[in-house]
Amino acid sequence: MDTLARQARHRRIRRRLSGTAKRPRVSVHRSAKLIWVQVIDDQASATLLSAASKIEPGKGKIASAEAVGQAVAKEAQAAGISEVVFDRSGYLYHGRVKAVAEGLRAGGLKV
Repeated sequence: MDTLARQARHRRIRRRLSGTAKRPRVSVHRSAKLIWVQVIDDQASATLLSAASKIEPGKGKIASAEAVGQAVAKEAQAAGISEVVFDRSGYLYHGRVKAVAEGLRAGGLKV
C-alpha cells in the first residue's frame, strides 16, 4: 500500500518537474539498504550520470547517502553542470533523501 501511494506522489510530482540539458533532473531511488542517484536530461531522454551507495563498515546509511550526493555533484561539475532540479521520487524529504540533497549542495551544485 505504501509503495502505491509513493508511486502516485511521484507521478503527480513528475507532471510539473522536468530536466533539461542546462538544468537536468536528479532522481533519487532508495531501498532498505542502498540509495541510487541519477542525473537525467528529460528532453534528450538520456541519463547523464549515475551513482549508488555502498555501505562501508563504520558508516551509516545517512552518511553514505550524503557521500553519494557529493560524488554526483563532483561528477556533474566536471561535466559542466552547475544547477539541477531535485526529484525526490515521491519519498519524504527526510533522512537519506534529504542527505543526498545536502550532499549535492555541499558538492557545489545549486539545487
